[in-house]
Amino acid sequence: MNRIFQTISLTAVMLIAMTGASGAASETETVAPETTVRDEAVPGSYLGDRAELADLKGYLGLAAENNNDLRAAFQQWQAAIKRAVRADTLPDPRLNFGYYTTPLETRGGPARYKYGLSQSLPFFGKLGAKERMALREADGFKAKFDALKLTTFLEVKKLYYEYAYLARAIEITGENIELMQYLEKIATARYTSGSAKHSDIIRPQVELGKLEDRLNSLKDLKRPLAARLNSLLDNPPDADIPFPASVPAMSITDSDDALVAMLDESNPQLAYWETVLAREEAGRDLAERDYYPDFTFGLDVTEVDKARNPGVMGDGDNPVMATMSFNVPLWFGAREAAVEESQAKIISAKRSHMGLQRKLRADLELALYKYRDAGRKIDLYRDTLVPKAEQSLGVVMEGFMTGTGTSLDLIDSEQTLLELKLAYYRALADQAQRLAEIETLVGVELPCEFHGSLLSKDQ
Repeated sequence: MNRIFQTISLTAVMLIAMTGASGAASETETVAPETTVRDEAVPGSYLGDRAELADLKGYLGLAAENNNDLRAAFQQWQAAIKRAVRADTLPDPRLNFGYYTTPLETRGGPARYKYGLSQSLPFFGKLGAKERMALREADGFKAKFDALKLTTFLEVKKLYYEYAYLARAIEITGENIELMQYLEKIATARYTSGSAKHSDIIRPQVELGKLEDRLNSLKDLKRPLAARLNSLLDNPPDADIPFPASVPAMSITDSDDALVAMLDESNPQLAYWETVLAREEAGRDLAERDYYPDFTFGLDVTEVDKARNPGVMGDGDNPVMATMSFNVPLWFGAREAAVEESQAKIISAKRSHMGLQRKLRADLELALYKYRDAGRKIDLYRDTLVPKAEQSLGVVMEGFMTGTGTSLDLIDSEQTLLELKLAYYRALADQAQRLAEIETLVGVELPCEFHGSLLSKDQ
């Protein structure tokens, strides 16, 4: 039976025994969880080292391995790498063949046909620029893959922590239903003995119905949350996802300036725009080299029959001709437009990078605010509001048992305690989710200090 229920039961027993010491017992109950939490503190550990998060690490591993969007992004990255491999390859040699429908008479004999082989060579530096463009494009796909992986991990973590909150919300609501059923029995007994009104029975029954409705809603929420998590892991939608046993409460050890530096250095969305900038710079280099011609070198051989008159010099010899051609870069307007286009794309990439950097920094500030606000609420609920509400419920319960209080006061105290405990666990889940958001923004897993497993069922 839960701690609240134990407190109420203990109060009832003490009232029967007329010892008058119920307040001290209730106060002792409220101090116990804080001591337990602080005894478990293990500062300086890392997220991946925590045994409580072994199942979360397993989900992240499954998502990295099985998520369909991630696998698609990975294959796009691999395809871009293959394109980069062939970007600096010379064009294929050209083999030409010609047949004279009417033999061409020459001194050495009639020419029947000719053939040749030629190879085009782009101007110096063009192939290198194309290769740099392809490599930077592949880097862009890699950055997109990294960004998608972080986003997927964020979704998994958020769902996991929401799942942990749901587990505790179901458990606490169930405990309150047990408490309300207990109070209903007491009210019925008192009504039978004539020491309570009929309304003292009705009010607990109404509250019991409301709690049961809330519990059913919470239980129904488990299925869609599990289905969403299964979709990220590429599992069947009805695959069982057990409730987490506990989730550590974590606090970030890095300073704000260090987090901003990490964001600038490691955020994959910023890295993507850096690859776009590098690609467009290579594209401008290529556009500038288009002012210079490409060359084609080749050899042509003409097949000649025997001369019609014997004794002719060069009788039947096949003439060989070396050829060279190049394009004339005549349309300077088009080439100027190509260079200006590349320059505009470079400016666009720089602006996009700058705008995204400022947006991400603002997002980091907001995430840090929400993270710290959740931490402040955790301290407030854990150290002040929840213990006070438990004491208040004990006092009101004592009054109800002695006939000086009403069921309305008791229900009001029970509702207050329930809402505060739910808000406490909501703040715990929010803090963990905000930490996951911060890790996504800075692009790395952050070292944290741990302050116990505050979602643990044994509190």
